[in-house]
Amino acid sequence: MARILVIEDEDNIAIALEFLLTREGHEHSRIASGAGAIDTIREMRPEVVLLDIMLPDVSGYQILQDLRADGDLAGTHVLVMTARGAEVERRKGLALGADGFIAKPFELSELRAEISRLLSA
Repeated sequence: MARILVIEDEDNIAIALEFLLTREGHEHSRIASGAGAIDTIREMRPEVVLLDIMLPDVSGYQILQDLRADGDLAGTHVLVMTARGAEVERRKGLALGADGFIAKPFELSELRAEISRLLSA
């Protein structure tokens, strides 16, 4: 069982993620905006963050940069999720330190495989 933080503003996607994470036996929380995300990550200490790029207030890329700049959070795995699945988006996320990238809409089996990969890394 892992602690996973979902940072996702779309309720329908968050509900699907929470269903999957509960079924897989993971402890999880969700925040619906980027405001305060780094503080939440510091408090929760998740093994994996599922990070939406297009958030209403703070870009997921900015959260990723801030997280990677904090040495105390170096062991936190980040899986970037975006509806803009273009190769340039994937490269940008990985260049900023994401551990993985998944384009929306995604299959739950694909997400499950990515989470397993990150937890075994």
